[in-house]
Formats: sequence, structure tokens, C-alpha cells
Amino acid sequence: MGRKQQPSPDPTSEPKKRRRVGFSDIDAGVEPNECIKIYLVSSKEEVGVLDSFCIDPVDLNSFFEDDGKIYGYQGLKITIWLSIVSFHAYADITFQSTSDGGKGITDLTSSLQNIFAETLVKNKDDFLETFSTENDNIRFAVSSGEVLQHKASNGYVSHCNSHLDEADSDLEVVRMVVDNIATGHLYSRLVPLVLLLIDGSNPIDVTDPGWELYVLIQKKKDQQGDIQHRLLGFTAVYRFFHYPDGARMRLSQILVLPPYQRKGYGSYLVEVLSNVAIAENVHDFTVEEPLDSFQHVRTCVDIQHLLAFEPIQDAVKSAVLQLKQGKLSKKIHAPRFVPPASAVEDARKSLKINKKQFFQCWEILIYLGLDTVDKYMEDYMAIISNRVRADILGKDSGTEGKRVIDVPSTYDSETSFVMFRSHDGEPSSVQIDGTQTNQEEQLQQLVDERIKQIKLIAQKVSPHNV
Repeated sequence: MGRKQQPSPDPTSEPKKRRRVGFSDIDAGVEPNECIKIYLVSSKEEVGVLDSFCIDPVDLNSFFEDDGKIYGYQGLKITIWLSIVSFHAYADITFQSTSDGGKGITDLTSSLQNIFAETLVKNKDDFLETFSTENDNIRFAVSSGEVLQHKASNGYVSHCNSHLDEADSDLEVVRMVVDNIATGHLYSRLVPLVLLLIDGSNPIDVTDPGWELYVLIQKKKDQQGDIQHRLLGFTAVYRFFHYPDGARMRLSQILVLPPYQRKGYGSYLVEVLSNVAIAENVHDFTVEEPLDSFQHVRTCVDIQHLLAFEPIQDAVKSAVLQLKQGKLSKKIHAPRFVPPASAVEDARKSLKINKKQFFQCWEILIYLGLDTVDKYMEDYMAIISNRVRADILGKDSGTEGKRVIDVPSTYDSETSFVMFRSHDGEPSSVQIDGTQTNQEEQLQQLVDERIKQIKLIAQKVSPHNV
């Protein structure tokens, strides 16, 4: 049987190529903070200028669906211009292309409206017009409020009682009850800043008459000689009933706009609130779990009041004298130097400082009384160490098998009120490693941090610096 002869292959011909099947890459998405820039602008000339004031938002992921990423865009850039005149916003969105890589294409407008709501202006020309059409927005908004305090300013607020020379503007703190149309409208314009800059904060209920808005306003003449009103910061405070016929004040939100921060305006707002609490004789003035930066400001204000508060001076002097007399650091159980109950109650009644905040201030008052003399510091640090250990490990801090417990909050648990979401390192609960070595290291770190806080505050409020 013959076989069919196969043709011999042509050595010069190219081998037949195998067909390849391509798979598009799955869209990994982009983090909002990587492609979104937000600028605060005070004039239309600043819009489009990239060296304008750029803010650092706390977290943008929560405003986008699913896992918080943006999908379907290549080369995406979102530049948002936020007016600090009218508090409207405009988003300039650019990208190279779009494609569905398996996760769909994010609706950017809807996501941005989760932040800016009705303040987001679609058309750029309309946004630019707001700088002129709503130039008097703040003046009209606060016109129905109550001016609580007035002060001349040269761009900064002095931390002492000295006179400010060459003042070129005026500061006013205006109190506004939230359940009226003007206040509710103003706060709704500020909500995007609350969401972007106050970590873990939610908008307040503008229909609840228990809320009060304290607004810090700067009044300054422009080049034409007209007085312009600029909002520098604000705080939201809730006033509620305290049996039998009193009231309590709780600070929920406080924000100084980023361009005006680190100029003393935050301290000024806290001081005004403290003065209101004292003048109106509320039961106390509380804050729930603030960030370290706010706690620093609040304690500085409280210490200034306590230094001039005569009823506690004898108690402070007695504690300081006792510390100066002995080698407490050599004792097995160093005393904690807890303030007398009468001093605690006097501070609450007259200065509206709650018990746990007063305990924090007490340690600083003792430190100031020692005049930072080196020979007393060893004993002082032993007292702070003993207090920290007792708070973390319980009273019997020298026994084996130490247990892990929640660190007592700096603020009264009965006055719990959401202000900020806690960050790592803030007072809530402390996990102490079970091994003796790590336990000691972590406890010493807490002591060192507390000593550092005390020294920073003492440096600011020391009478020698006034």
C-alpha cells in the first residue's frame, strides 16, 4: 500500500504563529487622597493658582462607595477650590480615559456631593461669581447673633494680657442659636469643612435648639475702605439640663480654618467659652476625648485661670512644700499628691473645670510651684510615675500578674459626647505587654510622654514668660 507523500517544509518560510488570548488587567482603583487636591481660596484670582492654601483632609475614602477607592479612570486628577468667603466649592476634574476594568466607573459627581452637597457648584464661572455676589455672606449670617467678646488684633491673638499695638482688624465672637434659619444655613455651608478636617465628626442637628454656634469673625477694611467680615473659626456647643435647675455645656466641634491656625485663635475661642460658662454659672464645661492638640490648648486656658484663683493657692503651696521636704523617690510607695476635695469642688463651682480635668491641671500647678529646680525633679517624676502606674495597673502596682484594664478617661464618662474619633495614643484603653521588661518600657514611655506634656504647657503659661 502506498503512502501519501508529505510535502517537505520550506526552510525559508516563517513558523506559524500561535494565537494569543489577552486579558485586561483588573482595575486596582486609586486612593482618593492620591488624586484629589483641595485648596482654600479667598478671591477669584486665587482660583487656578496651585500655590494657594492646600488642606490635608483627614480621610476621603469614606465618601466613596465600596472599599473607598475610585475606579475606571486613567490619569485622574481632581482639583477642588473651596471659597472661604461663601464656602461654595468647584471641582476641576481631568483624566486621560475611562474604562470598566471589572469594578465599574465611579460616579465622581455623586461621590463629591457626599462631601459638599449643595455647596458644590457645577459651572466654574458661576463659582467665580460667588466671590462678589456673596461677599457679604458672613456679615448677613451673623447679624442676628449675640456679640460676646470684641478684641483688636494684628493678625495674632496675644496669650497674655498685654495690649496689642498697631491693630489692623477687629475680632468678634458671635453666639448663634442653631434652630433659626440664618444659623442653620451658615452651618450647612461649614459642614464640608467639618467632614474634611474634624476626624470622626458628624454634622450636628440644626433643628435642635440645644445647640449653639460660636463663630469667630475678623472685621477688616479692604482696599476700598469697606469692612469685610471673614470667618476664622467656629465651635459647636450643646447646652443641656442639669438637675435640679442648672445647665451643662459640652463642646462637640471646634475648628479654626487652616490658614488661620497657630495664631492663637483656637485658644481665644476656648477662653471665650470658658468665660461664658463662668458668667452664666453652668454646672460645668466639658469636652469629650479631644485630640492632643486641643487638650493642650484647653489645659493652657484652664491653668491661666487657676493661677489667678485664690481659693486653691494654699492647697498648691502645701503640696509643693511637702514635695520639697523629702526624698520621695526613695520611698517604696510615693504619694500621689491628689488635690483636696475642697479644691476640686471650688474649681468646678467657680471656674467650671470638671474633676478629671482639674487633676490634669493639678500636676502642672505643682510643677510650676517647684520652679523647675533640678533637685526636686526626681521626686516630682516619681509622683507622676506612681500616678500613671496606678491608673494603668491599679492601685497595687507592685504585685505580680498585672492585669490589663481600661485607662480612666481624662473626662467624666457620664458626660460622654462624640467630638473626635480616637487616634493611636489617645486615652481610651492601653494594652500592656505581659512580660515584665516590655511592661516597664511601655509604662516608662507613658510617663515620659506625660512629663513632656507638662513641660510644654508650663513653658507657655509660666508667669516668667508673661
